[in-house]
Amino acid sequence: MALSLTHQIGALSGTPIQMESVNNSSGDSTATVSAAAMWRSPEAILKCKVHRQGPNTDAVSPPMSPCRSTSPMMRGIRPDLSVACMALATDLDVPVAEGEAEYKVGSGAEVKGRGVPVYVMMPLDSVTMNNTVNRRKAMNVSLQALKSAGVEGVMIDVWWGLVEREVPGVYNWGGYTELLEMAKQYGLKVQAVMSFHQCGGNVGDSVTIPLPKWVVEEIDKDPDLAYTDQWGRRNYEYVSLGCDTLPVLKGRTPVQCYSDFMRAFRDNFKHLLGDTIVEIQVGMGPAGELRYPSYPEQNGTWKFPGIGAFQCYDKYMLSSLKAAAEAAGKPEWGHTGPTDAGHYNNWPEDTPFFRKEGGGWNSPYGEFFLYWYSQMLLDHGERILSPAKAIFEGVGVKISVKIAGIHWHYGTRSHAPELTAGYYNTRFRDGYLPVAHMIARHSAIFNFTCIEMRDHEQPQEALCAPEKLVRQVALATQQAQVPLAGENALPRYDEYAHEQILRASLLDVDANPGDREMCAFTYLRMNPNLFQPDNWRKFVAFVKKMKEGKDAHRCWEQVEREAEHFVHVTKPLVQEAAVALMRQ
Repeated sequence: MALSLTHQIGALSGTPIQMESVNNSSGDSTATVSAAAMWRSPEAILKCKVHRQGPNTDAVSPPMSPCRSTSPMMRGIRPDLSVACMALATDLDVPVAEGEAEYKVGSGAEVKGRGVPVYVMMPLDSVTMNNTVNRRKAMNVSLQALKSAGVEGVMIDVWWGLVEREVPGVYNWGGYTELLEMAKQYGLKVQAVMSFHQCGGNVGDSVTIPLPKWVVEEIDKDPDLAYTDQWGRRNYEYVSLGCDTLPVLKGRTPVQCYSDFMRAFRDNFKHLLGDTIVEIQVGMGPAGELRYPSYPEQNGTWKFPGIGAFQCYDKYMLSSLKAAAEAAGKPEWGHTGPTDAGHYNNWPEDTPFFRKEGGGWNSPYGEFFLYWYSQMLLDHGERILSPAKAIFEGVGVKISVKIAGIHWHYGTRSHAPELTAGYYNTRFRDGYLPVAHMIARHSAIFNFTCIEMRDHEQPQEALCAPEKLVRQVALATQQAQVPLAGENALPRYDEYAHEQILRASLLDVDANPGDREMCAFTYLRMNPNLFQPDNWRKFVAFVKKMKEGKDAHRCWEQVEREAEHFVHVTKPLVQEAAVALMRQ
């Protein structure tokens, strides 16, 4: 009896694909698959270049290990599928060697010599405004395809503006209940993002999901609840951290609202925590990142590589600044932020405050202001992480915080774009070490973006240096002893980006790198482009190389050759996923 495509994919991946019936209006249903193939690989010797840190060396790749299986029913599978099986076979049944630390959810350990699991971001509109799963059939086939490729899991934005949209304290988990059950049935783990920000107005935002209606109503009544720049422009992406502890949202403080939301999520999905849901990423600002909305793209306010603008002119932030200035014995510094810091699209040398020679950033006033501005952001992180840690204590999930990869003008002395975003990082001061220490105090994960970028690919006139920035963050997290995870900032499907991610994920940032690696990597994003044949082939190889990590002994050419066989077998499923995702 011929095996179905789903059975073949289950065998190829070496991982059971749990697909019990999903009750939904479309009538989609799937079957339970748990099979893996067993055979020996052809012992062809492939000579290729092995990619390592340091000088490249030519090496002969060792023969493949046979696929692992306990299922005799699969022994008769076609031999032309063997190479694909080898490429996708997982190590789930391999015991951890003595002295090898495995990353465990709920522990403070990082992955030690076991490779980097890859997650994939789900579409921003995976749940509709009507609280149902969007493109249900597309989600089903796409999750099957991701699982077949050896992906560890998916990242899902849980939007505050959808779940608690109408009435304070009334939560509609609708589509998320079904979506999370889908992930469970396909054996995928979930990174759930507590998205307390508006979707829309940032790089890559393809849909608009505002803050809850009742929150927007309160901001309309009191516009100072929104971040404000020196020209009075309000930003509705996220409630200003200046009012974190004030009961300005229908009698609750913003931090209480975030805490209540997380507690309701925990209680509603407690049966999935620690098994399916393994990470809670806590949103702390625009785009879910711990930062100020200093470079908003909406309405053309900011364009790359502008320096951005300080966001401290609402009355709550100014009240805090006034108190800090008085405490420092400089009350005259408490009336306003810098007035000579230029506009959103200026460059550092265009402004008196950020210029390298005699710039205000390096003056006593500048040091006072920048310390206060960045400390307010750190305090905001502390105020949210403290209840988050308590809420999810003992349920088997990790907490993570996302930090923005602001790499433009990194080569200047002032690092102006980082300063306006709230990261007090200059040529003379490490701004990421205090962030890493804050995250470490709560046993959380430091999640960083722009991992895929290379210095020479960026506009050199803007002194961009993403690789140097990633290295600085890796060193800071190493010093603070906090796990580091990564994301790519922009969609990339090419080998150059994949190789850069792989290289960065190994965290070989000093003379004694040891066996430290990133604890996870989240790939941006599940969409039709990912499932295009050439992109899919490269992605499958990328996932395999990431899972091998520092134990990898095979080159890209060899892994991609194996991936081609796999892509051929899974072509119908992947094509279906691509077509289904394009349908609205």
